[in-house]
Amino acid sequence: MAKKIQVKQLKSGIKRPQNQKRTLAALGLRKIGHVVEHDATPNILGMIDKVKHLVSTQEA
Repeated sequence: MAKKIQVKQLKSGIKRPQNQKRTLAALGLRKIGHVVEHDATPNILGMIDKVKHLVSTQEA
């Protein structure tokens, strides 16, 4: 079974490039403080890396 990872949005997507806004949406993040849980797959980890300055992560 794949490891789970919790992703929490810490900063706003306002005034960010469009690709970062789309990455936040693809991760399921809507607003500051929102927490979602994903499998720690290479796809998800790559998405988190693209917006690492806007989110925090924690193993679930």
